Amino acid sequence: MTAWIISNMAPLMFIGLVVFMLFGYPVAFALAANGIIFGLLGIALGVLPPALFQALPDRIWGVMANETLLAVPFFTLMGLILERSGMAEDLLETIGQLFGGMRGGLAFAVIFVGAMLAATTGVVAASVISMGLISLPIMLRYGYDRRLAAGVIAASGTLAQIIPPSLVLIIMADQLHQSVGDMYAGAILPGLGLALLYGLYVALIAIFKPAWVPALPLDARAAQTMQGQTGWTSLLTLAVIATITAAGVSVWQAQRPFDERAVLALSAGVSVAFVCALLNRMLKLGLVSPLAERVVFVLVPPLALIFLVLGTIFLGVATPTEGGAMGATGALLMAMARRKLSMASLKQALDGTAKLTTFVLFILIGARIFSLTFYGVNGHLWVEELLTALPGGQTGFLVAVNVLVFFLAFFLDYFELAFIIVPLLGPVADKLGIDLVWFGVMLAVNIQTAFMHPPFGFALFYLRSVAPLRPYIDRITQRETQPVTTAQIYWGAIPFLVIQLLMVAIVIAFPQIVMVYKDAAPKVDPTKREIIVPMIDGDDEDLTAAFGGRPADTNKPRDGSKSPEEREADRLNEALRAPSPPK
Repeated sequence: MTAWIISNMAPLMFIGLVVFMLFGYPVAFALAANGIIFGLLGIALGVLPPALFQALPDRIWGVMANETLLAVPFFTLMGLILERSGMAEDLLETIGQLFGGMRGGLAFAVIFVGAMLAATTGVVAASVISMGLISLPIMLRYGYDRRLAAGVIAASGTLAQIIPPSLVLIIMADQLHQSVGDMYAGAILPGLGLALLYGLYVALIAIFKPAWVPALPLDARAAQTMQGQTGWTSLLTLAVIATITAAGVSVWQAQRPFDERAVLALSAGVSVAFVCALLNRMLKLGLVSPLAERVVFVLVPPLALIFLVLGTIFLGVATPTEGGAMGATGALLMAMARRKLSMASLKQALDGTAKLTTFVLFILIGARIFSLTFYGVNGHLWVEELLTALPGGQTGFLVAVNVLVFFLAFFLDYFELAFIIVPLLGPVADKLGIDLVWFGVMLAVNIQTAFMHPPFGFALFYLRSVAPLRPYIDRITQRETQPVTTAQIYWGAIPFLVIQLLMVAIVIAFPQIVMVYKDAAPKVDPTKREIIVPMIDGDDEDLTAAFGGRPADTNKPRDGSKSPEEREADRLNEALRAPSPPK
C-alpha cells in the first residue's frame, strides 16, 4: 500500500483537491491545505526531504515581489471608478439612438458598448451590471426576446476577459512567463473577432426572427428622426475622413510593428474626427449634425483612456503596470470631470479593489504551496508524460487541453483555472513547440466560457442580480412588465457559449490572428552602419579594379610610374594586412 501511494502521489493530490472543494472549502485554502498535508505525508514516507517547506517563504515572497501583479489592483480600480463615472450610460444612450432605427439596434449597441467597456474597464462584473441596469429595462420595454436580451448582455460583458486590458491576460502572461504586452497584442484580433461574431448572430436573428429584435418606435428615437439622413451622412463623412487619416498614418509608419501602427493610426483618425466636430461646434459651421457631434464627443473619452493604457504599452512608453496606474489616474480624472466622484463612491471602489486583489493573491499563494509539493513528487513530469503520450501530437494535445479546460470551467472560475491548470500545461506546450503567447490567448478565450456556463457562470449571476425578479410597472409606458426568469438567462447564454467555442476553433485553425504580435519587419537604425571591406589577394592592379578603378592597362601612366589610384590602393592594402593591435 505504501509503495502504491508513493508511486501515485501526484494523481492523489488532484483527488485530494477535489475532495476539499466538494466539502465547500475556499479554493485558496483548499490548495494550501492540500499541499501541506501531502507534503507532510511525503516527508513521512521518505519521498520528500524534511527541508522541503524551508523553500515556502521564498515562494510566497516571490508572489509578493512580482511587479506584474501590481497591474491587477490598478486595472480593477480603473474599472470600478469608470462604472460610477456615467460613461456606460452615455455610451448606451448615444449608440442606442444611433442604431435604434434598425432591427436589433439595441443589441448591436450593447455589443459595441460592451467592447468599449472591455477596452477600458477590463472587469466583467462592472460591464455586465452596468449594461444590465441600463439596457435590459429598455430592451424589455420595447419587446425584445428575453432570452436574447439576457444572452447578449452577459456575453458582451465577458468581452472584458479577452479584449485588453484584461486581468485574465495579465495572470496568463505571468503564469506562462511571457510578456504582458505581447499577450495584449495577440489578443486584440480574437477579442474584436468575438464581438463581430456576436453582432453577426444578432444580424441573423434580425433576418430570421425579426419579432425578437424590434426597432425602436418613432417616439423613442425622436432626436434621430428629426435629423433624418443628415446625421448618418455627416457621421459617415467623419468616419471616412478618420479612416483615410488612419490609413495614411499606417502607411507612413509601415516600418513599425503591427500593434504600434494600429495605435498610431487609431489615435490619428480619432483626433482628426474630434477636431472636425469641435471646430464645427465652436464656429457653428453646420457641416456636422448634432447626432454626429454627440457620437464623437461620447466616444472620445473612452478612446482617450484606451490610448492612455494600451497605446502607451504598445508603443513601449510604459510597462503594463505603469499603464494600469495611468489608466486608474485617467479614470479618476474622468469621474471628477463628470462630477460623479464622491468620497462614498471612491471608498466603495477602493474596498472592491482591495477585496479582489486579496482574492487573487490568496489563490496564487495557495497555488504556490500546492505546486511546491506537486513538483517535489515530480507531478509535473507525470502531467507531461500523460499529455505528450496523447495521439496526434500538437493537435491531440490542443484538443485534450481545450476539452479539459471547458469542463473544468463548469466548476472553477478563471483565476482558479489560471493558477492551477495553466502552470502545468505551459511547459508541455513549450516542449511540443507551441508558441506560448498563442497558447495563452487560446486558453483565455476558452476560459472566458467559464462566465457563460449554466448554472455557475459568473456573468449569469451578475445579470441575475440586476434583472427583475417580479412583475413591475415600466416608468415610461406605465404598463406591467414581466420579470426575467433564471431559465431564460441560462437559455439565452447557450448560443453565445457556442460562439465562444467557435472562436477557440478559429484561433486554432488560423493562428496568425494571434501571431500578429510578432512583427518580422527589419528595424534599421540609419545612424549605425557597418561597412565590411573584404581582404583581396592579388596584385595592385587587381586591387585597383576591385575598388572601382579603371583596368590596370588603361589606368597606368606611360612612364611606368603608378597612378594616384594605384598608390591609394597600395596604402589601403598595407593597412588591411597590418597586424591588429593587442587587446
